[in-house]
Amino acid sequence: MNVIFMGSPECACPSLEALEGLPFVHLAAVVTQPDRPAGRGLKPTPCPVRQRAEHLGRPVFTPPNVNDPAIVAQLASLRPDVIVVAAFGQMLKRAILEMASHGCINVHASLLPKYRGAAPAQWAIVHGERVTGVTLMRLNERMDAGDILLQREVPIAEEDTGESLLARLGVVGAELLMEGLEAMRHGPLVGRPQDDREATYAPRITKADGAIVWSMPAEAIVRRVRAFYPWPGCWCEAPRGSGRILRVLKARAEPGYGYPGIVLAADGDPGPLVAAGEGAVRILEGQPAGRRAMTGGDLVRGRFVRPGDCLG
Repeated sequence: MNVIFMGSPECACPSLEALEGLPFVHLAAVVTQPDRPAGRGLKPTPCPVRQRAEHLGRPVFTPPNVNDPAIVAQLASLRPDVIVVAAFGQMLKRAILEMASHGCINVHASLLPKYRGAAPAQWAIVHGERVTGVTLMRLNERMDAGDILLQREVPIAEEDTGESLLARLGVVGAELLMEGLEAMRHGPLVGRPQDDREATYAPRITKADGAIVWSMPAEAIVRRVRAFYPWPGCWCEAPRGSGRILRVLKARAEPGYGYPGIVLAADGDPGPLVAAGEGAVRILEGQPAGRRAMTGGDLVRGRFVRPGDCLG
């Protein structure tokens, strides 16, 4: 089975490695996003899938637009039997969708039709879901709307972050991919249509999504801290108007009452308690701008957060 793989982030690497390990699969090429600036020096850095593919010695394409006719022609020359997509980051047009004899299949980190879009795991945490999962689906020209081939549920733990949940979903996605490709060896893999009436959406996350709105309920703020770790992270000004940014890395909801954003208590461990729209948020770990990450207690002892401060 001749396969082209398309993916970019760390959570797609288990699917890439699964393809490499299947004896009946020939991995003809890997397609990833172009290198992006990263780190303090903003040096162009390859995505995790590109790094892994090069380690495996596979041909790698990094087109800014995979639907460019020249790229489409190069991929078609590889004569793929199936194209596998996992968190690639670009929409595919008909020329690619119809290129492979077995079509394009996608490993998507939700139980479709819920959470169609770019960041399903993170938004599932934000919305307080207890269960999510992985869907193996056929791609069409609509976003995450193709027929469902296989699905598997995955529980969301109380302490899950976006990072930890995506890591688990990546492993489950690789298992579903292997199961699906094995089935395709013996005949057509028949899917079932999605019910668009049940669809929900998980849009791409931006840096602005990490801004803490203290008028939200404490539970909602804490879920966002978990969901947006490590990127874009949740942050606020400490104190409001100072221009000094504090990243909140870990927090929990506790009882408390006060004007949203007011530091109700800051007397050492386990960290400052900040009033929210409903309840209060205990900051257990944080990182002031230009400093290392530290415990909530160290934030207090270093006077980065003081009683009575209003955080913005």
